[in-house]
Amino acid sequence: MTGSSPAVRRLSDWDHDKLLTLADEYGTPLYVLDENRVRANYRRFTKAFPDAHVMYAAKTHTGRAVLSTLLDAGADIECAARGELQRAIDAGADPNTVQYTAVNPPDIDLSYAADLGTDNPGLTITAGAQDTFDRLAERGYNGRVAIRVNPGIGTGHHEKVATGKDAKFGIPADRVPEVAAAVAEQFDLVGVHAHVGSGVLHDDLDDHCRAIESIAAIARDVEAETGPLEFVDIGGGFGVPYREETEPLEMDTVSERVRAAVGDIDATLKLEPGRYIVADAELILTRVNTRKETESATVIGVDASLATLIRPAMFDAYHPIRNVSAPDRGDESVSVGGPCCTSADVFCTDRPVSQPERTDVLAVGNAGAYGYELANQFHSQPRPAEVAIDGDDHRVVRRRETLADVTKLEQ
Repeated sequence: MTGSSPAVRRLSDWDHDKLLTLADEYGTPLYVLDENRVRANYRRFTKAFPDAHVMYAAKTHTGRAVLSTLLDAGADIECAARGELQRAIDAGADPNTVQYTAVNPPDIDLSYAADLGTDNPGLTITAGAQDTFDRLAERGYNGRVAIRVNPGIGTGHHEKVATGKDAKFGIPADRVPEVAAAVAEQFDLVGVHAHVGSGVLHDDLDDHCRAIESIAAIARDVEAETGPLEFVDIGGGFGVPYREETEPLEMDTVSERVRAAVGDIDATLKLEPGRYIVADAELILTRVNTRKETESATVIGVDASLATLIRPAMFDAYHPIRNVSAPDRGDESVSVGGPCCTSADVFCTDRPVSQPERTDVLAVGNAGAYGYELANQFHSQPRPAEVAIDGDDHRVVRRRETLADVTKLEQ
């Protein structure tokens, strides 16, 4: 699974014999993470943006194996919650290199970040509301901060991730200079931040670059009000092709367009890729337990569910599916679903898959981004194990939960 590093990794590129061995050894459903692919994706991204400061967006996948792999590769970490800050530090991140991007932070989160920043003056706290800055001041914090702005333009694969036009995120563009002037009097204002959406591909680039132009213009207005900024952070959002027919982004071209959109500014460009780094570095293995033929559909029941991967139910997201036990048996149109008692527990409908039979192992691709992060215990299902591959070696990086784990917090 090493070899070259194409811009996208399809399910057919994985070593099927290796995957079947892992399914037999560790059971299913099973998350399989390829650490080499994580490194390769990070190297490709940083090569496209050699002068930028690249921070991995931890919310995409906070697994220790992912965080440690990226820290070893030289990445810094951006966190959106207290737990992510703690997990990044536990994985080896220097708190002075971490950025905390607060979105309506609970008191416990904000107090943790303020204390951490006071003890580690290199940490940066990003806030998207005047109220959050007031709460930081109440806690005695006067360190490094950035202002999250709302450019009024959202992009991405689904309306639920188009954060750039959602009032929940950031300070409206027309109010930013006024807020910046007040913030600069109380804190060390070092940057402007925005994240306009997620899953950006070719058709979204025009809107994405328009949003970046707006962010850069806001940053120039802030500099005119308060003086030079250290960085302008345009977030992440760069997508990967989930569908087989979609071409991957050409990152050198993307870099040129982003630089042109940013324009003339002395501040360092900061980016926070997440999905681009980990999406195609992980898949889910699931075993067929039921085959049912009806007049309307051939239904294939598997042991993975929306508790394993909720994105299809939550975002109507497409994930490629491949029969790794028998990839050449001949395609048939099937619906694949799990054991949860809801019609939402479906990975695909009327999808051509090499004819699945009971005990076959299917792979569900592009599960690295918001896969395990959104895994849950619906129907009292223990969450799956996760195995990391590194070249010819593999190891369990997250054990399979038991029913005792599911119930252990109950009194």
